[in-house]
Amino acid sequence: FVKWHICWITSVYLLLFGYVRKLLQHRHFFFKWENALKSALSLPCSPVLRRSPDMTKSPVTKSEQLLRIDDHDFTMRPGFGGPAIPVGVDVQVESLDTISEVDMDFTMTLYLRHYWKDERLSFPSTNNQSMTFDSRLVRKIWVPDMFFVHSKRSFIHDTTTDNVMLRVYPDGNVLYSLRITVTSMCNMDLSRFPLDTQTCSLEIESCESLMKGNDSLKTDDRISLSQFLIQKFHTTTKLAFYSSTGWYNRLYIHFTLRRHIFFFLLQTYFPATLMVMLSWVSFWIDRRAVPARVPLGITTVLTMSTIITGVNASMPRVSYIKAVDVYLWVSFVFVFLSVIEYAAVNYLTTVQERKERKLRDQLPCTCGISHPDPMIMNASYSDIDVNATGNYSMPETRNKQERTLAQLVFGDGQGRGPMKTSWGYMSMWIDTHAIDKYSRVIFPGAYTLFNIIYWSIYS
Repeated sequence: FVKWHICWITSVYLLLFGYVRKLLQHRHFFFKWENALKSALSLPCSPVLRRSPDMTKSPVTKSEQLLRIDDHDFTMRPGFGGPAIPVGVDVQVESLDTISEVDMDFTMTLYLRHYWKDERLSFPSTNNQSMTFDSRLVRKIWVPDMFFVHSKRSFIHDTTTDNVMLRVYPDGNVLYSLRITVTSMCNMDLSRFPLDTQTCSLEIESCESLMKGNDSLKTDDRISLSQFLIQKFHTTTKLAFYSSTGWYNRLYIHFTLRRHIFFFLLQTYFPATLMVMLSWVSFWIDRRAVPARVPLGITTVLTMSTIITGVNASMPRVSYIKAVDVYLWVSFVFVFLSVIEYAAVNYLTTVQERKERKLRDQLPCTCGISHPDPMIMNASYSDIDVNATGNYSMPETRNKQERTLAQLVFGDGQGRGPMKTSWGYMSMWIDTHAIDKYSRVIFPGAYTLFNIIYWSIYS
């Protein structure tokens, strides 16, 4: 029974195998029948049921096969072993984002385009049209090894996709374009800050290519900066030497910037000038008004210190003097001298009053005497001496008796004065009020002269 069952199962498998074989031999008939059935079911007036042909599945040669990517070693430059391949560089500056004096750098966004010829990428074409690719093919071919010298930070924009374009022409010419933001170093000379003009350079170098781009710089006319006026852009090409590797080609993109002065006039120069002028107000205040003149001088000195500190906080710590430092420190000296002037006036006034009291104690009382005894007066007394003593001894507001008291002091020994000659004691009397009078003219005149010299040199 077992043998019979095995023979029956074997027969069934053989029959099924033969049937499947016949189906495979005549499968094209089933495919035709299936296509005919689909055509019968689809209506001519129903475009929804129709499906457009998928061109990606058409038997067209792939781009990599057309360019023969696998037939060449693209890790080597074109014409390897021969002279350097010339590469054209086209730079279009889109924006100048920031310029920092503290970090000594600038940030620029630009389009960097390369042009070269690689015959390995040539392909047959009937209409001589180019082919454009994205960044995926860039990774598989040779591109110039350009880099930014003295670059601190840089990146290729990738929103919404990599901002990279590769265009290949049938004769092998290649255009490679990318959008880059780069932060590069800029050595600034701030000795004339803020009346300075700065020239910064973006340097592009290649180790394998010979760059050509002296006349290929383009800029956007709408580029503007808050603190600078862009005067000009220009490019130059030079050779850079490295002691260990040799000479390499380098492209320089120069741009000249002139700083706007109006902001610093409002924030620095005008406040400093007003503080100096405010310190001159003390020359018109009575020298005995100590509570009025001292706080005014201290306030102007502290304000000038605050202005100087605020300006230096936003500047790099350079080891040389800037133009703004010259102006602020000279203004500070003028304010400080106005305080010293009042200190000198107050001191001399105190000394003068102390000596006057001492002289009054040494002289006899002449109160109520309209004509003093001639014996008390010195024989050498004259009208010239009277005029001299009137100018140097007492203010003109004092009465006649006080003038007589001052005249008695200029005796030659008959009186009780400490000096023997009339001119010997005149040096004691200093008109402190005249110091303020002279300061009202000297200080404004000297500061005006300083401003004329300063702006004529730095403007």
